Amino acid sequence: MAYVQSGDSSAEPVGCPFCVAPDNDVHGLVVARGDLVYAVLNRFPYNPGHLLICPYRHVADYTDIDVAETAELASFTQTAMRVIRKVSAPHGFNLGINQGGVAGAGIAGHLHQHVVPRWGGDANFMPVIGRTKALPQLLTDTRDLLSAAWPA
Repeated sequence: MAYVQSGDSSAEPVGCPFCVAPDNDVHGLVVARGDLVYAVLNRFPYNPGHLLICPYRHVADYTDIDVAETAELASFTQTAMRVIRKVSAPHGFNLGINQGGVAGAGIAGHLHQHVVPRWGGDANFMPVIGRTKALPQLLTDTRDLLSAAWPA
C-alpha cells in the first residue's frame, strides 16, 4: 500500500500488484502469458471477465513501452476479446487505458489496458443505489474458464 499511496510512478516497483501477479498464475489470477505482456483478471472487476493486459516491465506511461510491447499488448487485447466472447458471449466491450491517477488509474505506476465485457442491462440499481456490484462468478472460476479457453 505504501507504493500505491505514494503516487510516485518512478518509484521502485516494491509491492506493485502487476509486478507480483506473475509470480503465481492461480493466486495472481493470471489468465495467459506472452513474451512481453500477460493477461490478468481485475481483482475489482466491473463485470465478470474484466481483464487487464499488462507489460511485465514496470513502466507507467503508454509512450514509454517499446514497439514490441505495443504490438503484443494489442494482440493480447484482441485475443482477450475472442476468448471472452467464446466463454461468456458479451454484447460488447469497453477497452481502455487510464493514464495517470487523475484519469482514474488505480495503479498509475504500472501501465495496464482494461478489457471489460459488457451486456445489455449490466448496469442496474445495485451499483447506483446500493454502491455494490453483484458478480455471478468467483474470480478463480472466471480465471479457470478464460485460461482454459486461451489459445496455446
